[in-house]
Amino acid sequence: MIEGHGDDSYKYRHPIRSNFSSNVYNKVNLDGLRAHLCGRISAISAYPEPEPYTLEARLADRHALPAASVCVTNGATEAIYLIAQTFRGTNTAILMPTFSEYADACRMHGHKVTSLYTLDAVPEDVRMVWLCNPNNPTGEVRDKKYLTELIAKHPRVCFVIDQSYEYFTLKELFTAQEAAGFPNVILLHSMTKRYAIPGLRLGYVTAHPGLIGRLRTNRMPWSVNQLAIEAGLYLLSEGIPAGLSMKDYLAECARLKSSLEAIGGLEVWPTDTHFMLVCLRFGKAAALKEYLAREEGILIRDASNFEGLDERFFRIATQTPEENDELVGAIAKWMAE
Repeated sequence: MIEGHGDDSYKYRHPIRSNFSSNVYNKVNLDGLRAHLCGRISAISAYPEPEPYTLEARLADRHALPAASVCVTNGATEAIYLIAQTFRGTNTAILMPTFSEYADACRMHGHKVTSLYTLDAVPEDVRMVWLCNPNNPTGEVRDKKYLTELIAKHPRVCFVIDQSYEYFTLKELFTAQEAAGFPNVILLHSMTKRYAIPGLRLGYVTAHPGLIGRLRTNRMPWSVNQLAIEAGLYLLSEGIPAGLSMKDYLAECARLKSSLEAIGGLEVWPTDTHFMLVCLRFGKAAALKEYLAREEGILIRDASNFEGLDERFFRIATQTPEENDELVGAIAKWMAE
């Protein structure tokens, strides 16, 4: 689905001052990364490694894994399509509502796709289950003990667990090392989300070497560009200064949730991460989105195109306290009109 994701500010002639529509938190200091990439710009005159071996080895060291358990991709989205291609034609179940690219990728590669709204009853003929954890758009984190038991109960099912937002929760999740110990788990990671670099497209997969080997047979050469590789190596070495206090950030998320609920006429779903799903009791999310963008320079995510949701739903990602207060005030103003 090319259209219908968040961060579509390019559609608006009016400037967007505050972007709540993307689950990327952009208030990070990337000056060091920018300077590093400027200093390495001459590297674009040569081909990158056909497969990003160096970055994979560095990530493997970070996670205490063999390099054969890591596959770097052009964002987590390439990983999604690569997995769907590798397991072409299988019977797949997707826990809904969730990111649309799982279903799009699976249908592109001939999967029989079933939508699930609970994991308590995985159909007998299903051989692959996709879930996002923390889940987009609800923010829910599935209990690690429950997932461990589920994986053990279904040894013939491959579980694809997208942990792109793993940095933005205090709930316990699988480590890359734990997931690679299962023969039937594929874990997705996003440096895009972790370091707020969506324009560079950088993600990776960790899994048992047997699964990673199958994925690598379908990966295109040079799918990860040289500047993305340079960025990944730099960030693993240097990180980013003044990183978020996740405890404080999630406390601000809770404050934003309470402020929205105080308006009335809204149902804010529980969340275990920095973004949340909101349901209007009256009106349409598309109308609210247009009003906020046009009149207030604020962008939200119309979530009506997530399977299982309808025209009342929108999603927002917590920003600064000042921006959050502006959003609450603008929504209250719209609802009072």
